Amino acid sequence: MHITQGTFSYLPPLTDEQIGAQVQYALDNEWALSVEFTDDPHPRNFLWEMWGLPMFDLRDPAAILLEVTRCREAYPARYIRVNAYDRRLGRQTTALSFIVQRPKHEPGFRLERQEGPDRQVRYTLHAYATDRGAGERYER
Repeated sequence: MHITQGTFSYLPPLTDEQIGAQVQYALDNEWALSVEFTDDPHPRNFLWEMWGLPMFDLRDPAAILLEVTRCREAYPARYIRVNAYDRRLGRQTTALSFIVQRPKHEPGFRLERQEGPDRQVRYTLHAYATDRGAGERYER
């Protein structure tokens, strides 16, 4: 099972041309863009590390693609995503978010069952990748 976070989670990986088209769509809507990366893609880990600063005044998708390329070069075995923020409501709201790189090997998750008092049963997800230390979770 692979990570299904973001807008295009169930589609095959986007090509750089398709990424550029989505970035252009965001720019056409005057959304600010950012690039983020992580080696802990747990669904509840929505705060990934930011690659540089958010880009508010861009007009050319090539600038974002350049930052995606630089992030890929620095972190070839991590998840990388692009976020677009809509500020029209007076706050930075995520309007679009999609993964642009995945590690070659995604170990997946297991469901852990926890039994509590009064027959309460809870389930949590455990990412196999977190069995290794931060920064070492995926093969390079």
